[in-house]
Amino acid sequence: MARVHLDLLSPRIKGCYVAVVPPLPDQQADQLAVLFRALADPTRLQMLHMLKAATEPICVCDFVAAFDLGQPTVSHHLIKLKQAGLVTSFRRGVWSFYSLERDLTQAGRAALDLVPIDHRPGR
Repeated sequence: MARVHLDLLSPRIKGCYVAVVPPLPDQQADQLAVLFRALADPTRLQMLHMLKAATEPICVCDFVAAFDLGQPTVSHHLIKLKQAGLVTSFRRGVWSFYSLERDLTQAGRAALDLVPIDHRPGR
C-alpha cells in the first residue's frame, strides 16, 4: 500500500460559500454565557424586574417572602445574578441587601433593558 505524504496534500479549505468572522475571544464568550445562564431562570428574571423597579436596595428577606422560597434558594439565585455582573450587595446586620449594578457591561445593560418595569407594588 502506498503511503501518502501529508506535506504534499493541499490544505483543506474550510467553509463553502460565506466568509465568517472569527469566533469571539474565549473570555468574552465565557462572560456572555454566564450572563445568559443567569437570565435563563424565571425567578432570577422576576428578581431583576423587582430590582429595576425598586427605589432602594431589596433585602433577601423580602425576596424570600415574595417568592415563597427558602433563604438558601433565594441566595443561590442572587449569587448567580451577582456573578453575571447584574447586581451588587451589601450587608446590614445579618441581612444582605441587593440592588442593580451601576457599572453594567454593554451586554448586561442591553439584557436589563429587556426586563419590563412596573412600579405598582402588588402587581
